[in-house]
Order: sequence, then C-alpha cells, then structure tokens
Amino acid sequence: MPTRDYLLLLAGMAAVTYLPRWLPLALLAGRRLPPWLTEWLELVPAAILGALLAPAILATGEPRRIDLLRPEFIAAFPAFFVAIKSRSLAGTVVTGMLSFWLAKTWF
Repeated sequence: MPTRDYLLLLAGMAAVTYLPRWLPLALLAGRRLPPWLTEWLELVPAAILGALLAPAILATGEPRRIDLLRPEFIAAFPAFFVAIKSRSLAGTVVTGMLSFWLAKTWF
C-alpha cells in the first residue's frame, strides 16, 4: 500500500474517532442540560458495561447458549451485591476474583 493511502487511512480513522467525541461537546458546551437527560447520561456507562459483560458471563459454546452454572455467572452475584452495598471498585474486584476462584474450584 502506498504511503499516501496509509496517510489517508490514518486521517480517516482519526476523523471517525475524533468527531463522535468532539461533536457533542461542541453542540452542548455552555448549555444547561435538563436533569432527566443528565441522569439518563449517567446510566449510559453502566448499560454499556452490562451489555459487554452479559454475554461473557451468561453464554458459552458455539452456537452461544445460556449456561447458568458457569463460574463467571456464579461469581457475578457476590460481586454485584458488594458493588451495590459498598460502591467500592476495589472491594467489588476482590470479591469477584475470590468468588470466581471459589466457583471455579467447586464447579
């Protein structure tokens, strides 16, 4: 691939990476958002994380099927409980790791 094509590819990747971040900031800068929108936006990272983790925790095999006895699924319950009660990232991670180790040992 010629150097010019690499540079165009790099510029295109930079544009599609930068524009989705810059555009909302440019459009919403200096505006006061309604409280419902602020609360809704605060939930987006948790929803994305849940969407990314759920298939890895619940599903296994090819084709994907739900397996409720997976150690990952069993370890998610204590970690979720600690996260809700303590709101501590470190406590949640340690609880999740210990729970996973115990679940993997027993199942």
